Amino acid sequence: MKIAIYYGGRGVIEDTTIYVVNKIAQVFDELNVQVKRYNLYEQRNEIAVLSGTIKEVDGVVLAVPLEWYGIGGYMQQFLDSCWLYADKEKLKNMYMMPVVVATTTGERQAELALRTSWELLGGKVIEGVCTFVENQVDFETNTDLGKLIEDKAENLYRAVSRKSLQFPSSNSMIKRNLSTISIPLTPQESEDLSKYVSDDKYVKRQKEDIEELSQMFKGLLEKNSAGMDPKLEFIANLRTNYHPSEEKLNVSYALSFVDNGRTLLVEVKDGKLFCSYVEKECSADVTAKLTRAVMERIVNGRVTFQGAFMSGDITAKGDFRLLRQFDVLFRFQTLV
Repeated sequence: MKIAIYYGGRGVIEDTTIYVVNKIAQVFDELNVQVKRYNLYEQRNEIAVLSGTIKEVDGVVLAVPLEWYGIGGYMQQFLDSCWLYADKEKLKNMYMMPVVVATTTGERQAELALRTSWELLGGKVIEGVCTFVENQVDFETNTDLGKLIEDKAENLYRAVSRKSLQFPSSNSMIKRNLSTISIPLTPQESEDLSKYVSDDKYVKRQKEDIEELSQMFKGLLEKNSAGMDPKLEFIANLRTNYHPSEEKLNVSYALSFVDNGRTLLVEVKDGKLFCSYVEKECSADVTAKLTRAVMERIVNGRVTFQGAFMSGDITAKGDFRLLRQFDVLFRFQTLV
């Protein structure tokens, strides 16, 4: 039998969780069980790879100290990597015992988080150690508490040896609807992928490649926008969706795009629409500053002109009563 202990603390000497896991490991040694302990803080750059170690063991102990709130970042990263990369078939029959040692309030919530996470992974959970420690010395010298910890370790040994039957959990049913969207991978492929994820240089290089591709496609989209002619960008949208008012209005909007320095002048004179890009600053009833991305959302019907102004995506000066009038004159249809 093989048992793996994953310790999610910081390794400080005053952490009573270390005493508890050492006590558990001692019991397993006496039972001739192979024990492998993983200190996540020492292997924080390889946590994604550690999910592959689960397939080598028969039972798992997840141990965390509670110094403030929750199970801590290292343990959460480990559980995340198990969800993404671990062998789910192996996890189906894997027993886990939680160990939560708190020096503040919330040990029950932390234990529940470990239990729920493991059940969502498909594994089985047995009762573990969940305790509050007020005085480290008193706790570690208490023989009755030490015996209780030993009993918990023996219970894990019995559960793994006998393949103890457990009542079904609703979390195992929910898991069916929480499957990760990914390409089916063999266990070997999952292990290889987890190694890449744990390689900071590889991840950094991938991010740089994605950013380079994003910039390239952004440039192509800008080049192809509005029929390949930048002089007509957004003008066709305005003309197509223009709805003249019964009153022959005279109103003008100067739309300055801060990301390319161009200004689109939109004028309505006696009910007729005139749109053009101007080289110099011009006077208008409303002068607005926005980005091309915001204007694209407007012409695609995702947001109104006034709504963009209210959310802070547009800054404007002039006659603010005419902001609403823009949405009356131009009624853009939402693109699906």
